[in-house]
Amino acid sequence: MSNTRTILGYPLLMLLSLFLVLQPAQARYLPGFTELVKEAAPAVVNISTTQKVKSGISELPEGFEIPQLPEGSPFGELFKYFFDQEEGGPSLRDAQSLGSGFIISADGYILTNYHVVKNADEIIVRLNDRRELRGEVVGTDKRSDVALLRIDAKDLPVARIGKSSTLQVGEWVLAIGSPFGFDYSATAGIVSAKGRSLPSENYVPFIQTDVAINPGNSGGPLFNQAGEVVGVNSQIYSRTGGYMGLSFAIPIEVAMDVADQLKTSGHVSRGWLGVLIQDINLDLAESFGMKQPRGALVAKVLEDSPAEEAGFQVGDVIVAFNGKTINDSASLPPIVGSTKVGVFVPVDIIRARKQTVIKVKLGELPEDAAVAKVQKPAAEKANRLGVTVLDLTQQQKQELDLANGVVVEQLVDGAASAAGVRKGDIILSINNETVNNSEQFLELIEALPAGKSVAVLVQRGSNPTFLAIKVPKDS
Repeated sequence: MSNTRTILGYPLLMLLSLFLVLQPAQARYLPGFTELVKEAAPAVVNISTTQKVKSGISELPEGFEIPQLPEGSPFGELFKYFFDQEEGGPSLRDAQSLGSGFIISADGYILTNYHVVKNADEIIVRLNDRRELRGEVVGTDKRSDVALLRIDAKDLPVARIGKSSTLQVGEWVLAIGSPFGFDYSATAGIVSAKGRSLPSENYVPFIQTDVAINPGNSGGPLFNQAGEVVGVNSQIYSRTGGYMGLSFAIPIEVAMDVADQLKTSGHVSRGWLGVLIQDINLDLAESFGMKQPRGALVAKVLEDSPAEEAGFQVGDVIVAFNGKTINDSASLPPIVGSTKVGVFVPVDIIRARKQTVIKVKLGELPEDAAVAKVQKPAAEKANRLGVTVLDLTQQQKQELDLANGVVVEQLVDGAASAAGVRKGDIILSINNETVNNSEQFLELIEALPAGKSVAVLVQRGSNPTFLAIKVPKDS
């Protein structure tokens, strides 16, 4: 009997022992951030700003007059507040906002977001030791949302700068900041993705995390597990204004490069190629003779740009830039922007189904890209794609700065509408052939290969874009 208990008890004892051994092993996979926070928090700062804003509406709506109200009426004061009818014009009030930042040098240089200090009349930097000092803006860069500040202090604790390039998706990261004014709040999460391009800025390859970031965290540091700053918390994706699980940080390499340029020259210089680009889908890849979608498709070459001088053409597919592979259109602008101005770089392209290399001397990215405006037109003949087009008038060509193209006047159910062509689009090329007029356009349509996808370049609004049209099979 005792032998039976021993035999039955042995597996239970082994399982219990295994459980006790595995418990601390599993715990090691959950990081502890206590030491990291103790070490890193002194270099994090709280930033509060004050700016003067109008307290009311300086002008009445057209046709609206303030009614004659009895003296002392509370409604009279209400109208005065909102419409500023007192002598001297609109009144001003102080508006305050909060953000975060971190110290990058012992003599008082601080990194934060541009939007944290934008239009600020006064900046107060609160240190970890509760000192409050006036901050001075050294320089700002709206494109990257980076600002460099300085305070009058010495021997300050400095944040250790790391590398975002070594981050891996799934790696633990920590943010320290002042969400809603709660100073030195620490929140943790993982890296969700890297190299994200956002609609507001395509020259920054953002780090996406699920770290809880809220108003007041902006400009604060994102740390890796070694306590090194790998990013600057910049913005969130939200439908409510609060955190919803998607946070974005500026890679520290980008932020430090901007800070160095602001410190030395007062402005930021970025490389400029001078092309408008788009992604390639499966149908477009087929039309360009590619086995799979990759690269950035050139939809327009800007006039007097480095790309025009180097010989780039609409329809070129950029697959590598300066030795770096271009997987999609979003990956090209950050690489171009971080490349030194005035140097020649090799660009690998696919043109007419063959890969070749073009050398281009990069220019400096201008403040604003020049874009053309589009007008609407009138009517002509139909074709096998179910689209009716009209010639551009000479006036339209001059206004739109176009040498060729036809305007989509009408659509019926067919290949063109299915591909996303809209009324008012200007068709510039089809199947890599320039469209000069409506008559030639019809000839090109008739020569298209049945059952195949062809690329059509259209200009919609100010943006040229490629669409893939599946040519119907001949009946």
